[in-house]
Parts: sequence; structure tokens; C-alpha cells
Amino acid sequence: MTDPKLHDAIARWGKSLFERGFTAGSSGNISVRTDDGYVATPTNSCLGFLDPGRLSILDGEGRHVAGDAPTKELPLHFAFYRNRPEARAVVHLHSTYATALSCLADVDPADAVPPITPYVVMRVGTVPVVAYTRPGSPEVAPLIDAVAPRHAAVLLENHGPVVSASSLDAAVYAIEELEETAKLVLLTRGMAVRLLDAEKIADLKQNFGKK
Repeated sequence: MTDPKLHDAIARWGKSLFERGFTAGSSGNISVRTDDGYVATPTNSCLGFLDPGRLSILDGEGRHVAGDAPTKELPLHFAFYRNRPEARAVVHLHSTYATALSCLADVDPADAVPPITPYVVMRVGTVPVVAYTRPGSPEVAPLIDAVAPRHAAVLLENHGPVVSASSLDAAVYAIEELEETAKLVLLTRGMAVRLLDAEKIADLKQNFGKK
């Protein structure tokens, strides 16, 4: 049995993200790991109009047991949960600037979001680019398996950002930080940007513990 407050929180965050333009139409999905399974947004649902009573409920093996049919992106979500025991929530959006970064051929595939602010280091960490797969394809799972033990967030090539975190709130804050940093990266593209150096990054990781 899932907590109605959790369902309300997912719907509230979905509405907030949608209304602030972080994702459009029926794009984007959210999941939360509970003590005995998962709660996820339904397939083809708009994050701005989620009905808490119709969210998808899955058991500990990922089988759909109640609510509407779940998002087709579950292989993506489960790959993060499988590789990051501390992860309790995963958020995937089609936010404009992070998605734009995911489409650029010349970004560093090992670190697509340069450390231009302390907060992207603290809340997001290094963000690799995962090779393109069809949305919802199970082929994304081994690609996430390869990076998720070391990275809490990724950019899906030509698709958009995904972030995992220890709580729903933390996952939303992190994906918002990722989007805002991607915006800064694109706004300063071609300029002489001062990046945080290795010493500053090491200090942030020591004090805030982000991989």
C-alpha cells in the first residue's frame, strides 16, 4: 500500500515542472521507490495534469499491480535503481537547454555539463551522455548500467536529462539545477569561461559528497 501523500507529492511536483516549462505535452516521467515497490507516472500522461489516484503502482519486481499503465521509460528508471541503492526517485524530462546539450555533437560524452558553478557539482555531479536508443527501449538498460554506479545523472543522446537522487525533492532540485546549468553553458558557448578547477571540485565533493 503506497502513501497518498507520496502520490500527492508526485502530482504536485509534476504540475510545478510542467507549469514552469521544464517539460511539455505528455513528455517526462517520474518514479519513486517505496519500501515494497515503486510508484510511477502513467504512460502518455501530462505531468501538469496528473491524478494522484491514477498513478501507476508496481511491486518490488517491477510488475504493474494497480493504477494506470506505467511510463514506457521504466527500463531507464529501473537501471538507476538497480545500480544506485541509495536512489529513491528518478526524474526524466525533455527540458529545453539540457535536451539541446544532448543534441550537440561536440559535447564531451564523459562530462557534458562543465563545472561552471558549485551547485552543479554539489547537486548533480558529472553528467555523461548515453548513446541514443528508441524511447522506452530496453536497450537503454545496459547503457545506464555502465555509468549509473558512478553517476547520478545522464543526458540521453538527442533525448534529454535523467536524474536519480535519495528523495523525490532532491531529484527535482537536481534536474532543475542541471537544466539551469545547461542554459548557462549554452549562453556562454564560445566565450572564455572560467571553470571550477580540480581543487575547488575536490573541496565540494569532500564537503557535499557528490559523485
